[in-house]
Amino acid sequence: MGKKRKTVEYGRYGYLFIAPFFIVYAIFQLWPLVYTIWMSFMEYYSKGLKEIGPNFIGFKNIVNAFITTGKEGAVLFDTFTFKALGNTIFMWMLNFVPQILLSLLLASWFTDTRVKLKGQGAFKVTMFMPNIITAASLAVLFYSLFSINGPMTQLLKNMGAIPGNYDFMVHKLPTQILIAFIQFWMWYGNTMIVLIAGILGINPSLYEASRVDGANSKQIFYHITLPLLKPITLFVLVTSAIGGLQMYDIPSLFNVNQGGDGLPDFASTTITMYIRKLTLTSKDFGKAGAASVVLFLVTLIISLFFFFVLGEKEDRRQRKSRKGV
Repeated sequence: MGKKRKTVEYGRYGYLFIAPFFIVYAIFQLWPLVYTIWMSFMEYYSKGLKEIGPNFIGFKNIVNAFITTGKEGAVLFDTFTFKALGNTIFMWMLNFVPQILLSLLLASWFTDTRVKLKGQGAFKVTMFMPNIITAASLAVLFYSLFSINGPMTQLLKNMGAIPGNYDFMVHKLPTQILIAFIQFWMWYGNTMIVLIAGILGINPSLYEASRVDGANSKQIFYHITLPLLKPITLFVLVTSAIGGLQMYDIPSLFNVNQGGDGLPDFASTTITMYIRKLTLTSKDFGKAGAASVVLFLVTLIISLFFFFVLGEKEDRRQRKSRKGV
């Protein structure tokens, strides 16, 4: 009998190629996440030069993130975490909803062969351009435009649209609208490009067959484009939720220009700004960990909601078809 030939297991080399990713992920993502969750159960803060803790206190930090006790023992949902999270969700929704709607409209318009828009490349570059400008530059620009002596404020005053002593930066809603608009203007072009790529990946024969059957652009969009675009739409929704709920740079610059926390009702204070303040200023690491866990849970709930809305019907159809077979 001849000698057995020694086989080389090339598959094991694949683990060597993917190992750097998992090592970096474990060090810079997984460990900080685990440490933050652990810290949320601890009483750990600095009092002058003295450090208190870490002492295990269970869910007390997370409960205190939302609930405080008022006069006569009344339970109040009036904490800084609650306000900061509310501001974050409100400003995210203000830019998220119009961003998705406009991006879908533009993506369907640019990919519609019946429209045949000339100079599409120039339009796409122009709409994507705000995304490559730094957020700091845009924040400073809009703050200068809409400050009490800014050119846009003066223009609106001369037109009689606002009173002569009006200041956008000392009112809560106008400040939040400005921040949301900057976020919307920065990211709608990027979202549009992603959706265009998704639409271009749909089989063109489906559009050709629908046009032969007499379907118009509206019917094609609702019955072909939107259903087949669900995976890309889900990706856009989830990434927008993750990025939007972690917004920091633009509202932070508005806050700094206004002089710290000078805005009314902490109008531009987001949850990430509050976490940073707890960590670097107050040095209350336990509360910062609890606020981070709250942000993680809210992001998870919103992402699961998107998965349920966009994926549940399709899963039901697949299960029914399997039962029928």
